[in-house]
Amino acid sequence: MTGKERREQLLDVGRVLFAERGYDGTSVEEIAHKAGVSKPVVYEHFGGKEGLYAVVVDREMHRLLDMVTGALTGGHPRELLEQAAFALLDYIEQHTDGFRILVRDSPVAQSTGTFASLIGDIATQVEDILGQEFEQRGFDPGLAPLYAQALVGMVALTGQWWLEVQRPGKAEVAAHLVNLSWNGLSGLEPAPRLIGHRRS
Repeated sequence: MTGKERREQLLDVGRVLFAERGYDGTSVEEIAHKAGVSKPVVYEHFGGKEGLYAVVVDREMHRLLDMVTGALTGGHPRELLEQAAFALLDYIEQHTDGFRILVRDSPVAQSTGTFASLIGDIATQVEDILGQEFEQRGFDPGLAPLYAQALVGMVALTGQWWLEVQRPGKAEVAAHLVNLSWNGLSGLEPAPRLIGHRRS
């Protein structure tokens, strides 16, 4: 194997083990054993488990972000919601190991990013679209970041649940997500008020 091929092999092995057991449950010894190499080879390529984990997480974050932003091809705002929902569900279905890694907390999350920060990146993409829609409807475009976080968070948490239960089918899940968000958005009040007694 060339150095590049060996590095890719270690990344593949690490990705599977981190998805199955998490960061803490995975050891350098285990990674080396599964790859058929000695521990020093892992250290040579990544400096240790933390370095390998950081590269795995970084790759998955970029893959998911690329899938979501690449899916937002335009059209009616409801179509954009569908595109975003399908992109995240596609990623969960096609890259299950990667999604499991991203949603787990780890002690090295500060250096590699977290699922919350990734969701924030995706929400930023959605925020621009919502901002334009809000302006056209006479709503405060300054509230677009709040709504973007809420929408993307809803899809992401539903995706975590769907990964475990695997039903209903992906298209049905996407349709229900869009139904809730779109029909909620279509009846949006420009200045919502609380009806209960609590005000803060």
